[in-house]
Amino acid sequence: MVYCPSCAVTRKDGDIVSRAVPLEIGMQPFPGYHLRQPLGRGAFAEVWQAEAADGTTLALKFMPCGDTLAAAKEIRAIQSIRNLDHPNLVRIEQVWCHLGYVVIAMELAEGSLLDLLEAYLAEFHTAVAPEQVCLYLMQVAQALDFLNSRRHLLDGRRGSFQHCDIKPSNLLLFGERVKVSDFGLASPTSTTLKFHRRAGTLDYASPEIFQGRLSEWSDQYALAVTYCLLRGGRLPFTDTPPTFQRTYVRPPPDLTMLPQAERSILARALAPVPQDRWTACADFIAHLAKVAIH
Repeated sequence: MVYCPSCAVTRKDGDIVSRAVPLEIGMQPFPGYHLRQPLGRGAFAEVWQAEAADGTTLALKFMPCGDTLAAAKEIRAIQSIRNLDHPNLVRIEQVWCHLGYVVIAMELAEGSLLDLLEAYLAEFHTAVAPEQVCLYLMQVAQALDFLNSRRHLLDGRRGSFQHCDIKPSNLLLFGERVKVSDFGLASPTSTTLKFHRRAGTLDYASPEIFQGRLSEWSDQYALAVTYCLLRGGRLPFTDTPPTFQRTYVRPPPDLTMLPQAERSILARALAPVPQDRWTACADFIAHLAKVAIH
């Protein structure tokens, strides 16, 4: 159990919850770290640039942990991934709970693939060039194949991880290198399909996630949706509900934002039956690169 004694509140029912403290420039959320400027805010987290005692800069991600049990799950997931080494996984320095947040200290990126898309749209009024999309997403695919392969030791058994929240804002740029970040929902698995909580970003969630299951190909599905947005400028589904609904069924994807040659490749990655998707993410992106880059 993660417990924040500096901000814990005991409710009348006896449960302990944590009250998040507002973040401000100059605040010291951990000895030796000072907040310098906010970098972004999403629905569930804030990211700040911070300065360490030795003068180096890094990113601190703050996720409110109003539920200490949920915070413990987040930290366990992040710590599991933290021990893995791959050039396209963001390096995590420390993880702790303080001021009502799960705080993740990690290397500071230049931006995300979502930032890149927004820059393209603002300057060129078009989505990202296909050669750039394929270059960056091949790196992401290699990181996912590393996570998804059953090569990791989990409680004495070989297993794999599903990231469970692949999307452009979680794919960070470091020069020409892209690194996968945000591992709070990462799930270890040793089976092809398992029961799993409905969680993640709904626009990118695979059909099995809506049904309360997780497959070995769930991350590939989210990667395919990511490709549609970066390459075509919009998502392949327009009817995604605002919350997870078990009765929701993904319709056939609208891939008209992409050239005809790419659509069948994407359609396979977006297949409603997980086993019908590509064997590996890198194989999927390699086939796209052959037809998308001229």
